[in-house]
Amino acid sequence: MQSDEIFLANFPFGDKGAMKLRPVLLLTGPLGTVPEVLVAYISSVMPSTLLASDILIDPTTALYASTNLKAMSVVRLHKLATIHRNSIVRRLGNISPEAAAEIDTKLRDLLAL
Repeated sequence: MQSDEIFLANFPFGDKGAMKLRPVLLLTGPLGTVPEVLVAYISSVMPSTLLASDILIDPTTALYASTNLKAMSVVRLHKLATIHRNSIVRRLGNISPEAAAEIDTKLRDLLAL
């Protein structure tokens, strides 16, 4: 389990503290003694307006074929969560080094790093 992999995981949903099974992009490998991972939310529901922090994933293209997602999706880098490793259900795939570089750039811009 390492950064740039895509998993199905229980992601905190809304303000009710509920969890929902969602595809997520790992931004870190397991950290700490608990251990936990930092993840970004992935959705197949396309927003009407993309934000600067959104990344479109088209699994029919060579760049994103290794994600193993079934539909056009968007990584929402402004929707981050730290989740327990036990919240991760199964691995779906990974993103390419080129896509990882784009995500790194967008995260740095979003977090003003």
